[in-house]
Amino acid sequence: MNIAELWTQMGWIAKAVVILLGIQSAYSISVMIERWLVYRQARGQSRVFTPAVAECLKEGKIEEAIALGEQNNKSHLAKVLVSGLHELMAHAKSKEIPGEDIEAAKRALDRATAIGVSDLKRGLGGLATIGSTAPFVGLFGTTVGIINAFQGMKTEETAGIAAVAGGIAEALVATAFGLFVAVPAVMAFNTFTQRVEVFTIEMDNSSSELIDYFLKKRSQISG
Repeated sequence: MNIAELWTQMGWIAKAVVILLGIQSAYSISVMIERWLVYRQARGQSRVFTPAVAECLKEGKIEEAIALGEQNNKSHLAKVLVSGLHELMAHAKSKEIPGEDIEAAKRALDRATAIGVSDLKRGLGGLATIGSTAPFVGLFGTTVGIINAFQGMKTEETAGIAAVAGGIAEALVATAFGLFVAVPAVMAFNTFTQRVEVFTIEMDNSSSELIDYFLKKRSQISG
């Protein structure tokens, strides 16, 4: 029995379950592709941005560092550091960097990090939901299909596994499809979550390093 024959013999509830699982599968695949591209661009641009911005800061070229961050706007590190640099740019070349401005920069960096993490996690909740619910959606279709198979056996007054084998096979397709949808979604969610955690640590470290840079600059000016 091929897939086309199974589809034609399914009841309307089983077909609705398969269609719902198909929609979930299409959504999860689109999220996987979109997130993979986002993380790939973030990693690639950050590798270019990090050494370049470090050189700019070493030479005191704050405006060039900001311009560099805006050019690499897909980088998770650039998004965070640019917000802090904007807060401190007004006093970068002055004789004094007030402590209030450094605190404002810390808050700006924290806000940018929170926004960046939220953006990096976009769509992951959907993957988690699909991964946890798809098997149960498939199981629902299987349960309904088996009930229909046994009801058909009762109506036709026949006994034996042969009488319900076709119906059970049709019903189990829903469970198989549910697992087919759920397993990749769970794997992708776990992989992407680990990557977001790494990105979050990198953003926190970069924020701390930027504040340390301006604290050193402030101490040098005061000295």
